[in-house]
Amino acid sequence: MTEKLALITGASRGLGAAFAEALAPEYHIVAVARTTGALEELDDNIQAKGGKATLAPMDITNIDAMAQLCRSIHDRWGKVDLWVHSAVHGAPLTPTNHIDQKDLDKAVSINVTATGRLIPFLSPLLGDTGHAVFFEDDRAGQKFFGSYGATKAAQIALARSWQAETVNTGPRVSILSPNGMPTGTRARFFPGEDRETLSNPRDEAARLLATLDL
Repeated sequence: MTEKLALITGASRGLGAAFAEALAPEYHIVAVARTTGALEELDDNIQAKGGKATLAPMDITNIDAMAQLCRSIHDRWGKVDLWVHSAVHGAPLTPTNHIDQKDLDKAVSINVTATGRLIPFLSPLLGDTGHAVFFEDDRAGQKFFGSYGATKAAQIALARSWQAETVNTGPRVSILSPNGMPTGTRARFFPGEDRETLSNPRDEAARLLATLDL
């Protein structure tokens, strides 16, 4: 097997989609997201670049679906060279004493629990030479960011522990800090912000990829 494989969780839009498109010329992309239409649009863009993609319209909080996906990847390719985890839930901004329990549960499920399940699933496929990439967005402790800030910080804490544990054994774990981009999540966080001042996701993907030494 000489084909390199990149698994993108949260691939339907924003930075995840931009990474998928940027990697497509050199990697077969396995694109995971819940929105089938957005995945199909991504597939069109990848094919236009001469790349190939396998679409996986799945919810990363569904443990059975994720287990089956990883098994299918093992059976077909035997490995994952690169895992880019961009899936995140941006819980609505609210005072901490008004946090909605359903919003908090969803943020914990997507940002923390799913990450904690995916790392053990993906680690054997990445082996000692693979590379996992996470994205930091430090909002912990900022007013109104209680649900998002706490769960995103917990996600990155998991990634940092894994990173420290694999320094000598692999896989390589990178934690990147993207600049602000005009995504739907950011628009909910900062309504009225001048989006012209923000970084285009494709430009940001290219900048971040250049730091990874793939």
